This record gives sequence, structure tokens and C-alpha cells, in this order.
Amino acid sequence: MKKGLVLLLVLALMIPAIPATLAQDQVELVLGSWRVDDVAQMEEIIAAFEEEHPNISITFDPTNPPDYNATLLSQFETGNAPDLMYLRSYAVSLALYEAGNIANLSDLTGIDNFDAQALAPWQAPNGDQYGVPMIAVSHGIYYNKSLFEELGIEIPQTWEELLAAGQTLEDNGYDGFANASGDTWTIAEIVFMNLAPTFIGGYEGRQAYLSGERCFNDEHAVAAFQAIADLAPYFPEDQAALTYYDSQQIFLMGEAGMWLGGSWDIPLFESEAPDFDWGVFAVPAPEGQDEQYVTFHYDAGIGMNANTEHPEEAREFLTWVTQSEFSTMLGNLLPGFYPLSKDKPELTDPHAAEFLALNEGRGVDVRWSWEKLDDGDPSAYSLMQDNSIAILNGEMTPQEAADGLQEGLAQWFEPAQSCGS
Repeated sequence: MKKGLVLLLVLALMIPAIPATLAQDQVELVLGSWRVDDVAQMEEIIAAFEEEHPNISITFDPTNPPDYNATLLSQFETGNAPDLMYLRSYAVSLALYEAGNIANLSDLTGIDNFDAQALAPWQAPNGDQYGVPMIAVSHGIYYNKSLFEELGIEIPQTWEELLAAGQTLEDNGYDGFANASGDTWTIAEIVFMNLAPTFIGGYEGRQAYLSGERCFNDEHAVAAFQAIADLAPYFPEDQAALTYYDSQQIFLMGEAGMWLGGSWDIPLFESEAPDFDWGVFAVPAPEGQDEQYVTFHYDAGIGMNANTEHPEEAREFLTWVTQSEFSTMLGNLLPGFYPLSKDKPELTDPHAAEFLALNEGRGVDVRWSWEKLDDGDPSAYSLMQDNSIAILNGEMTPQEAADGLQEGLAQWFEPAQSCGS
């Protein structure tokens, strides 16, 4: 054998083999989201995926929440949409699917790791699955444990006891509730839709409105708006001028005993470290009502751009999202955001675990307006929000608020046009 050939063979044997995974072309994906507060946590979660899939890198690219829907639509229209994106539940994302912007994921490996209730908010009427369920958020009542103990207030077990607790707080110089309507969405999402399941009868009651069995100004709807009127005296006197941030600070400074809120604020409350103990309890039912309910809202799924240049790699990430490793990391890195897969992780954050435990023994349902009722104009969301604020400001009665909801939805929602007949 010639010396040159021998030398080449020796050199070849000395060069380490290139791993097959590194030999593949490197693929870069972008994940769009509205969760600007979760960058560090999501980058840690993505890093775990990338470690197992070294040929795929993912950039987490969130957008300011109020701008997300419009920004994503614009990105699709201009051909600049991310490969993967958070999907809001129900109407907004369904419209993107029906327009051909996001892909059908019905045959995705791992999609069967979710139950039918979790799949439904990202499912087309024909059964096509266009989103992987990701997170739910819960709703309840934050309370100042130290102040309750000082004033001898027990956790209310009935609606009447809740109002009595509010009065005790007011009588001792505190606001009963720190909530305010300066940021109007908070009245819709963390006040009215926090309370509504208790008064309309949870999932079954909500479905009765969607089917036309009930009209939106029946006794149950009036009772839900009456709950707003019941709580109004215990909100801060200047609530109309106070923002979401203001209301949080009123609670965190110990100036109010309770705050209607969502589990997504657990990280903020923990980081603020108020000088009192705090916890959460569920909205109690009126005396004599056995059934109790919690708003447990299916909030975000993940979808795939129908025109991504890397569908195989994008689907690989989505399959990973269906698995227990993702669920465990999500549930513990983002306390208050609950993974939706059948693999329920053990939660290490005590406040997150306390919030999730409110579901035990209670019916759970999504926010009232989300399914079907926000598909037209005026939306149920805007009517519920505006009418609740009008009640808080003494400009509308609960009956008038419910009548306005019925009249507004009857303009376009067919079951409201023939309901109760």
C-alpha cells in the first residue's frame, strides 16, 4: 500500500465521528406568545427540549398581551408569522384555522394525552384539532389570612357569610375587596366571570344558554349580576379610577381583606412578599345551594403555522409538549398556570397547589362568554363587562344588565332569538 494512502487512512481513523444528530441541518423555529412575563421560564423549558433535540433551536418571542391577536393576524397576512404560536381558546384561534393559517394537528403523536374537555377549546366544529392544549388558569378569592385572624373572620362558606366578611372589614376601616374597574377587562374576567358559574349553575347552566333553553335575562343571569351589586359596597370608594396594578397594591399593602383574582398572579404576590400571610378560597354559593363551582379557564394552546418551512420539527416540539416532562416543568416553573395533559404533575409551590385544590368537590367551567358568545357584535364579553361596571357605578340595576345582555346577543346569536320557547 502506498505511503500516502496509509497516511490518509490513519488520519481518518484519528478524526472522531460526527454524531448523526449534529450532522443534520440545524433548524431554527420561533414560538410566538402573549406571555411577556414568562421569558426566563419558557427559555428554561425550551432548553430542556433543545438538549434532547440538538438539531432544533426555538426562540421564544412574546408580544404585549393586548396587541397579540392583531399582531399575529398581521404576521399571517404578511407571511411573517412564527412557526409555532400560543393560541387563545375558542373563537379567535378557530378563525385562524378556518382561514387556513394554522395546521390540522388531529394526527399529532401524543394528542390523545388530553381529555375531550381539554381538547374542545382548540377544536373545529368538524372535530379537527388545531391546537395542543397547554395551560389553564383558575379563579378565586385571595384573602389576607393575618387580617382575617385578627378580626375573627372565618373563610366564608356561603355567599351571605362572604358579604358579612366584607362588612366586618369595612367596619374596621379596611376595604372588603381591593378590586377596581379602572382597567375594565378585570371586571369582566376576574370579577363577573369569577362569580358567574356559582349563580348560573356551572357548565350545565352555561350550556343551557348556548342551546337556547335559557334566555340571558332569566333569574340565573339576573342573580349573577346581582352578585356584582352585592359586592359593590365593599370595593374601594374610588374604584372607577383605580387600575389593575392599583388594586393589587391595595391588597398587598394590607388595606383590603380580599381580592377577586386569578391564579396567574401567584408569582407577583410571592415576589412582592407582603408582611402578612395570604391564601385563596373559592367563591361560596348562596345559603341552601349545594352545588359549588370554580372558574377553571382553558387559556392557552399551541398551534403550528400551516406554512412553516419546518413542519416536521415543529410537530416534534408539539409532541414533546404533550408529554410529562413538559407538564412538570410548566406547572412548577410557572406557578398558577396549570398543564392540561392527563399527566398531572405534583406541584411544589404551595399557593399554586392551594389554588388548584379549590377544584376538588366543585364543578369547574371556563369563563362564561368564551364559547360562541364572543363570535358576534356586540360580544357577550363587552356586554358583561360594561353592564357590570354600570352596576358598580350605580348606573344600572341587575335586571337591566341582564336585559341588556339578552337584547344585545339577540341581535346575532340565534339561540338568544328563540330562547325559552
